[in-house]
Amino acid sequence: MADYLGIAQKTFLVFGVANKRSVAWHIARSLEEQGARVIYSVRSESRKKSLETLLAGKTVYICDVEHEGSISKLASEVRASNCGKLDGIVHSIAFANYSTGMKPFHETLKADFLQASAISAFSLVEIANAFKSQMASDASVVTLGISSLLVTPDNYGYMGPIKAALESCTRFLAKSFSADTEVRFNVIGSGPLKTSASAGIPGYLESYLFAEKITFRKRNLQTQEVADTALFLLSKRSSGINGTTLIVDAGLGSNYFDQEVIRLAMRSETNKQT
Repeated sequence: MADYLGIAQKTFLVFGVANKRSVAWHIARSLEEQGARVIYSVRSESRKKSLETLLAGKTVYICDVEHEGSISKLASEVRASNCGKLDGIVHSIAFANYSTGMKPFHETLKADFLQASAISAFSLVEIANAFKSQMASDASVVTLGISSLLVTPDNYGYMGPIKAALESCTRFLAKSFSADTEVRFNVIGSGPLKTSASAGIPGYLESYLFAEKITFRKRNLQTQEVADTALFLLSKRSSGINGTTLIVDAGLGSNYFDQEVIRLAMRSETNKQT
């Protein structure tokens, strides 16, 4: 079956491409490889310019979701382009202000928390609302979350609660849209990835290397593996999945007591005591 996923000739709107290492880029490229049409939304004019080579010949719009009215404006522009109904939307947008370094969670600034919430979580609600009339009745919306909302990594700070809000928003959107459509909303709960965005998180490299130690296969999650999961969720092959977080972490969340990791940790502790 040449088009097993059934996404050839379908139209998808992808938010969040920043460079060739972006999760959004891997998803968009994979969609195009399967014969789909992709419409791109990037944050700024400067971002669009930096992507001229990567996105040459493609339909690219500018939308900074932090700015009031920008999402509605984008919806109007896409509607005016006569691209037809959208068969899916990819929401790969997140931002946290770590410019002053990582602080204990209780020192989180209200302004930083609200800004990150608006960009990383509530933007999904605004996008869904703005594009509701333009989506096919059975469209699929996919957003990017994290593999566990129960862990409390020091170097992720207030983004943990915000990703929890994103996940909750996804479920409530799935319920809300079910009143008059079959549009689905799902989250990919991704393990640590090697992206430019993650590189901006203080201490991320150490966390990434640790994660590699506790995956079952002793090899970290690849961005393309997340993209492949996104394609499945965007296709009708996943029609029975709605309001769900699909964990993609190469087994990391089930292997905290790996013998090798325990041995290394205890060896370090013994060295401290001696």
